[in-house]
Amino acid sequence: MANRLADATSPYLLQHKDNPVDWWQWGDEAFAEAKRRDVPVLISVGYAACHWCHVMAHESFEDEQIAALLNDGFVSIKVDREERPDVDAVYMTATQAMTGQGGWPMTVFATPEGEPFFCGTYYPKSNFGRLISSVTKAWQEQRDQVIEQGASVVKAIGGAQLVGGPVAPISAELLEAGALGLLKEQDEINGGFGGAPKFPPHMGMLFLLRHHQRTGSAEALEVVRHAAERMGRGGIYDQLGGGFARYAVDATWTVPHFEKMLYDNALLLRAYTQLWRLTGDVYARRIADETATFLLRDLGTPRGGLASALDADTDGVEGLTYAWTPAQLTEVLGEQDGAWAADLFNVTEEGTFEHGSSVLVLARDIDAAEPELVERWTGVRRKLYEARQGRPQPARDDKVVGSWNGLAVTALAEHAVLTGDRASHDAAVEIATVLAERHIVDGRLRRVSRDGVVGEPAGVLDDYGCVAEAFLAVHQLTAEGKWLDAARELLDVALARFATGQGGFYDTADDAEKLVTRPADPTDNATPSGVSSIVAALVTYAALSGEPEYREAADAALGTVGPLIGGHPRFAGYSAAVAEAALSGPYEIAIATTDPVGDPLVAEAHRSAPAGAVVVAGEPDRPGVPLLADRPLLDGVPTAYVCKGFVCERPVTSPADLIARLQA
Repeated sequence: MANRLADATSPYLLQHKDNPVDWWQWGDEAFAEAKRRDVPVLISVGYAACHWCHVMAHESFEDEQIAALLNDGFVSIKVDREERPDVDAVYMTATQAMTGQGGWPMTVFATPEGEPFFCGTYYPKSNFGRLISSVTKAWQEQRDQVIEQGASVVKAIGGAQLVGGPVAPISAELLEAGALGLLKEQDEINGGFGGAPKFPPHMGMLFLLRHHQRTGSAEALEVVRHAAERMGRGGIYDQLGGGFARYAVDATWTVPHFEKMLYDNALLLRAYTQLWRLTGDVYARRIADETATFLLRDLGTPRGGLASALDADTDGVEGLTYAWTPAQLTEVLGEQDGAWAADLFNVTEEGTFEHGSSVLVLARDIDAAEPELVERWTGVRRKLYEARQGRPQPARDDKVVGSWNGLAVTALAEHAVLTGDRASHDAAVEIATVLAERHIVDGRLRRVSRDGVVGEPAGVLDDYGCVAEAFLAVHQLTAEGKWLDAARELLDVALARFATGQGGFYDTADDAEKLVTRPADPTDNATPSGVSSIVAALVTYAALSGEPEYREAADAALGTVGPLIGGHPRFAGYSAAVAEAALSGPYEIAIATTDPVGDPLVAEAHRSAPAGAVVVAGEPDRPGVPLLADRPLLDGVPTAYVCKGFVCERPVTSPADLIARLQA
């Protein structure tokens, strides 16, 4: 018999609908039931692609004895962290405060008022059973101490939100300190930052690329190139199908945790596209193209928008779809090509993964090889990919998350304008249209949709920022005024409903559901923080519209994350990238032309644009496009207008003059 999750829209919640645990969805009704029964609450937070969430579900939540303990002594609430990042943020802060670490599955015991008094992550079945019994006993026999503990945790995490904290205005010196901080932490052998587990540093890469553009720092560029090449040749990158896994379990990028997240791939698509723009590196272009293909092929949903993730597991086994043995290569390719592929992809009899299997890595610099070798490699990849498609495939979390789709739209739009890829162009417009028409309800943004139906959870700050930034990217892609208007409407809601009044922003609106604290996390982690994403959109909108009050709001908010940029740049990569754009101007480049697709002036503007610049091309005085207002063609030929901080240079008509102007 299904529990209360049977009518959920979240794929993660639906995974638990047949558990013997009497799960509730997050909401007032669950807490009211806990008060009525006078029992504490178990809040279990995870997501559909989470390996250890599956393990704990199988061990504990599918177990009749564990379920009986929970049903007798608790009201149990299941939360999809991707659907309710506000709930996740509050209880993750509590978990980190109590245990010194966090992660998923997250296991929180709370009072009927929602105040957490005991937090943890994954528990093996035997430990979890003992913990349930201990919490039940404490609730019954030491109620006052339990409630006091909950109140003290709430007080502690409420003070940890950095609202009204120190500020540091953005300056060249601050960004230099942030860049040097990153350079000191790089893994000079394997690329990237830190040790195992190792996460792709996409936002740090975007920051360092922009820092290189503004300052000419060769070292910043080399750190990005090194990380990009090592990741692209490692097992964290799918050498057959494209796309990146969430992280590597080792420091060498060899063995991934196999889940593939939309947000990682969107941000990495931007990083590799921009790296190719600045260097012409062949491998960077290839990986950008393949990542864009992966996004559209594997994450596209029938009703529009991109799915959230592919699971880490296939039929409960991690890596089942992706790992190979030498014998399996030979079976698909034959003896000669099988041996050649085993050498190229470092597939050995001992194996690099489990049970003698290996994760494919690129052991040779094949991009620079002779044409016949590249052709052979291409054919081998195609045959192996086709064979792999016959294996069981990982499950897909097909909900459409607003902010993550916004990140993808921005990445696809950048890929389209720089490479001319029509599939990326069309997808950026189509996904933006889904966000505009489905996710905006009565002028407010909703967080998720699934199967063409919008969900109830309200959008949080990063939804407003990432979707507004996406609309601005599509405005530049199409020169259509409606996208600029749509972005402004979202930014106006963010300024009215999320602002702290002290320059910063909360992550939830002032009229959102009240949680035990109001989250306001300024750090960039797996995705851009709410504040960095909203500032990115504010800076870009001000440059495109010429409305300075939006830039003033952006500068004030950047000041609130300035201390993070200077002191902890690994946790402020997107903020630092936005700050680089702001410090550069950003440049405003308008191309008056009757051929925005084929005009060499337009291509050069995109290729040579300074860090974070905005570029719009179209006929003069195009309706709804402020950058093209009063910008005629000089002597009837395409003309480029370059401005910075609302101050414009003399217009130019040749690509060479435009390059000189942008490099001045």
